[in-house]
Amino acid sequence: MQSLIFLLLIIVVFYFFMIRPQMKKQKESTNFRNSLKKGDKVTTTGGIYGKVTDVKDTTITLEIADKVIVKVDKSAVMADPGDQPVPAKK
Repeated sequence: MQSLIFLLLIIVVFYFFMIRPQMKKQKESTNFRNSLKKGDKVTTTGGIYGKVTDVKDTTITLEIADKVIVKVDKSAVMADPGDQPVPAKK
């Protein structure tokens, strides 16, 4: 009986500390990718910074320099860390 309770406790801990936060992060990423619009600044998973110039169903077009346009899959795009608020220093 104790081993069953211990096993259930381990499963609950894994769910709340590993599975649930990962699902929340994945949902936020999906919402971000679906809300992309022209003019947004993004970073690709490969580390390329750019500005969105066009959004299609599964791809976006980025301008990474003057007159340099790249087509990228939506799944390879994440928020530009430069757009994130900087935490206050103590």
